[in-house]
Amino acid sequence: METIDESDIRYKEAERKVKKIKNFYSFVFIYVAVNIFVLFLNYRELEPGQTIWSLKYFALPIFWGIGVVGYGMRFFFPGFILGNNWEEKKIKELMDKEH
Repeated sequence: METIDESDIRYKEAERKVKKIKNFYSFVFIYVAVNIFVLFLNYRELEPGQTIWSLKYFALPIFWGIGVVGYGMRFFFPGFILGNNWEEKKIKELMDKEH
């Protein structure tokens, strides 16, 4: 039988976190690229005398940005909403409930 070393467990957990952070950075890149493209298209369609400084042009970046910030807080401030040890406490609670 194969023994599981604590360093192996820590490595796997760190690897999982790195993948999640990498996905977040990809998400941020897509957010920036798409919003620059959309703002450029909106700017090209402006009539003479119109300004781009209107909520209708910035609604997408604002609301999507709120989602990006919320998504990022999961990785960089994991204990902000549920506390630092919420997962461990919940696992222990569920395991105790089964026995």
